[in-house]
Amino acid sequence: MTKKCVIIGSGLGGLSCGLILARNGYEVTVLEQDARIGGCLQCFWRNGMKFETGMHFIGSASPGQTLYRLLNFLDVWNNVRLSKLDPLGYDVISLRGEHYRFANGQERFIHQMAEYFPEEQDHLRKYCELVKKVSHASSMHSLSHVEGNQEVNTEYQLRSINEVLSGITANKHLQKVLVGNLPLYAAEWDKTPFSIHAFIMDFYNQSAWRVVGGSDQIAISLAQSIRAQGGSIFTSQKVTEIVCDETHAIGVRTITGNFYPADVVISDAHPARTIEWVSSPLLRPAYRRRVAALPNTVGGFSVYLQFKKNTVPYMNYNFYGYRQDTPWGCEKYDNLSWPKGYLYMHFCEKEGQRYATSGVLLSYMNFEDVLPWKGTQIGHRGQDYEQFKARHAERLLDALEEDFPGIRDKITAYDTSTPLTYYDYTGTEGGSMYGIAKDIHLGPASRVHHRTKIPNLLLTGQNINSHGILGVLVGTIVTCSELLTSEEIFRQLKEKET
Repeated sequence: MTKKCVIIGSGLGGLSCGLILARNGYEVTVLEQDARIGGCLQCFWRNGMKFETGMHFIGSASPGQTLYRLLNFLDVWNNVRLSKLDPLGYDVISLRGEHYRFANGQERFIHQMAEYFPEEQDHLRKYCELVKKVSHASSMHSLSHVEGNQEVNTEYQLRSINEVLSGITANKHLQKVLVGNLPLYAAEWDKTPFSIHAFIMDFYNQSAWRVVGGSDQIAISLAQSIRAQGGSIFTSQKVTEIVCDETHAIGVRTITGNFYPADVVISDAHPARTIEWVSSPLLRPAYRRRVAALPNTVGGFSVYLQFKKNTVPYMNYNFYGYRQDTPWGCEKYDNLSWPKGYLYMHFCEKEGQRYATSGVLLSYMNFEDVLPWKGTQIGHRGQDYEQFKARHAERLLDALEEDFPGIRDKITAYDTSTPLTYYDYTGTEGGSMYGIAKDIHLGPASRVHHRTKIPNLLLTGQNINSHGILGVLVGTIVTCSELLTSEEIFRQLKEKET
């Protein structure tokens, strides 16, 4: 008898779980609260221009590399094209006007950094070797079914980024440059494990790309494949309850009153949201309190820029601009010091692009800043909220103008979003950019397992393993292994490569 699997949420975790299980005989139903699928893969249009909301670029997507193999397994390459970022400087870090370029490949990275820090070449090599060692210690991240190096894994999950870097080099400025892209994982001083930094650096050092036409192409591809396997995807179906009997979950009820019976329920939502949908005593109060108490990463404020035609050359790199001499501490600000830093990127609408039509500015913003409007509806938050957004947008544009003189005159219009927008669209706690924060002081207690006390209720998505496209897909393998075994998934992955 075919087993029914109901998946809550159509983000990357939900869709990838849905496709793998549909291929393996499950009757899959994906429920999405929004009118569009995709979660953080979602894009939107304004005045004929397209914008990405969450996933702006990817790494390790050259043939044979980790993400390439995962997306090949998911048949994404049939529908998705990529545009390569500058291999000699895919990330540019600006600390008070001084620029530092991150190059792809270990040797090129070392050579490039050594031009800025000629006395540090040996330390740079030591750093790169450690990044490689830590990132490859995880069997899942290297897509190997052979057991990883658990000792290395554990050590660098319990040591902070800044502590490890200070042990590699005494050059404090180099330490700051090496974490110049920390907005990609919202790292915090003395808290974020070095393992997170190592995974991110290794991921993008292998290769860095933008998705041509927007990240929603990945979601569209996965959805097409799910439907081709007989699965269903329903939008505007906000979940209100995960229904349980005395021993397990029996289905999911949505705001429309529909009930979807299930043998297995997988939630791609934030664990805090998932718990709210379960009234059953099968989830004990201690578990509920622990999940509710977990820290989440900082939120973000975004400005979506529209440019005058043929005025802004397309930028095939990401720019991290800091108005201070360190990337650390940008989440700690007051009204006078915000923004301490920002990330600036262009949208890739076609291969061989010469001019940008749109771009995005991102900066940290704490949820407390928008708490006065929590509970209001999108598009109906009031004039004071619109003024709040406009003030912050203008300040971010002032910061951009300092690094890119004349850019303001080339902008025709802009839109904005806050952590409240993110909270309402994705359900992530506190509008956080990357969900539950990893903290060395909490150790394993800061991690949420993919299994729950309800035997047929599983979790997936960025909060289960790690955030980002690679972290989420690795989490997908972990979640689906509960139903299919990891041996079977790795067998199918290798079969796809032959």
